Amino acid sequence: MVGKGSISHNRRTFTAENVDAVRTKNNVVFRSDNIKQVYSDLFGAALQQYNDKQTRKDRRIPDYYEKIRTSKQEKLFHEVIFQIGNKDDMNIRDENGTLAKAILTEFMDSFQERNPQLRVFSTHLHMDEETPHLHIDFVPFTTGSKRGLETRVSLKKALAQQGFVGGSRSETEWNKWIQAEKKELSAVMERHGVEWKQLGTNNPHLSVLEYKKQERTKEVEALEAEVNRIESKLKDLHDSEDYVSLNVDKYYTSAEWQVPTVLPMMGAKGYRERLVIPLVNNLKAVIKTVVSQYLHLKNSYKELMQNVSNMKKEIKSLNSHIKRAMFERGQFEEKAEDLDRLVDVIGKDKAESILNKPVPERTKTTRGWMER
Repeated sequence: MVGKGSISHNRRTFTAENVDAVRTKNNVVFRSDNIKQVYSDLFGAALQQYNDKQTRKDRRIPDYYEKIRTSKQEKLFHEVIFQIGNKDDMNIRDENGTLAKAILTEFMDSFQERNPQLRVFSTHLHMDEETPHLHIDFVPFTTGSKRGLETRVSLKKALAQQGFVGGSRSETEWNKWIQAEKKELSAVMERHGVEWKQLGTNNPHLSVLEYKKQERTKEVEALEAEVNRIESKLKDLHDSEDYVSLNVDKYYTSAEWQVPTVLPMMGAKGYRERLVIPLVNNLKAVIKTVVSQYLHLKNSYKELMQNVSNMKKEIKSLNSHIKRAMFERGQFEEKAEDLDRLVDVIGKDKAESILNKPVPERTKTTRGWMER
């Protein structure tokens, strides 16, 4: 899979809901370099050489890291995630989980050597989720460039320098490289007695998968916005609580809320009716208001917290759907590549003839299905 590239997630700077923090100690950190230092090491000399040639100050690049960070053409880094099987057949809690760890470790050991144009700076093997999986983050770079920096960021050219030249729409440099890495992983699997079972698929068209992913992403964003709105309301409630706390002080210090002093020549009846009863009535009104506000705030807080909890569960579910859609997309692309290769072998006309041939009707017998 192609990852979003969350270094803080990979390093467990924060713990997501699907992570078992008790098992985080079992994670393996193969590499964890500072990306800014990586940029300095990779491109520092080329940047200096480029800037020295510039006669105009506005054409100089003060910080190549920042230039790429704000670029719309290139990314600061790329991430791929490798996983063997799933929670049902390679679960972290049984011996197959240990086997998956061994395979992924062996695969990782030769990854950088295999990919000299992909500078790996962060690699984490996660053992605290349902299935062991490997996050590999790298900066792709090309050398000998005639334009711009002699050594610069470029995924397309980096893969091309490694021998992965794009062809048809489905046979991009990236797809060819991914296929090569899958084969490397399958070779390691075989050495450990694990067969790569390439399942058939009845997945919908790729555009449908993209649409589903897009819609799920929109739903997640909407829910996250709603969570932020609710959390803002919670803050308002806390602010209201602080406001009430501050105003309580006036009941201790303000003269109008103190026990009134008996005026000269005032009898007990007059004192009671003119001073005590109004004070008591005011206090009753305040108590009634405070109790009413307290109950309202308590119910609002409880309701909002329940909404937040429900939405977080829904966000988790939608993120799972997005992850599945991305996985299905990868499978679909594999099948598309296989179909392209088949067309290249048998010819476009013959392929279309086969695809346009009507599918035979099938009928069920006591021994199963048969064509008729």
